[in-house]
Amino acid sequence: MNAPVQIPEGFRQDSKGRLVPEDTIKPIDLVRDESVIDLIGQAKQAQEHLKKFKAIAFAEITAFIDLSLKQFDVHIGGNKGNITLYSFDGKYKIIRQIQDTIRFDERLQAAKILIDECIQSWSVDSNNYLKALILEAFQVDKEGKISTGRVLGLRRHDFDDPKWLKAMDAIAESINIVDSKRYVRFYERDSEGKYQAISLDFANV
Repeated sequence: MNAPVQIPEGFRQDSKGRLVPEDTIKPIDLVRDESVIDLIGQAKQAQEHLKKFKAIAFAEITAFIDLSLKQFDVHIGGNKGNITLYSFDGKYKIIRQIQDTIRFDERLQAAKILIDECIQSWSVDSNNYLKALILEAFQVDKEGKISTGRVLGLRRHDFDDPKWLKAMDAIAESINIVDSKRYVRFYERDSEGKYQAISLDFANV
């Protein structure tokens, strides 16, 4: 890592790293520089404030869930799960969401082979529409990726075929969580009874 450049008094460093005497810089350029630096400083402060608020919000929601579960002597592991909380009068609601990004490993191919064998062994009178849905689940998109939603949707079908059950186990074991994002959203009910988001997005404020 390069050491920061020492800028002599009376000079400014330009975007190309050159040292420029301040008395040769146009006044409007100096004013612009001061405005940008000032606003960036305030933006960073606002960002830190939002980070702290997010941490507080998640901590309070988690604490409430723990308190609620203790009322029934129930304990859960980790901090997973989506939940919606309402104020007593129903005017406000808070939604906590935890979204996992998953990928399948090579065991998904084993599941596909087992499912193909199931389809071949099922009678001719079996539901062709269902067969099409199952085959479609393993089709890839333009980027060569398989739809996780379609594959996981196969597990909703309750078939007693041993190969099918083994394939569903293979799908479950092939799942890898590669990323997890946490969201908390706030809503207020308007005069028409509809919940409107309390935006924390700078562009929507």
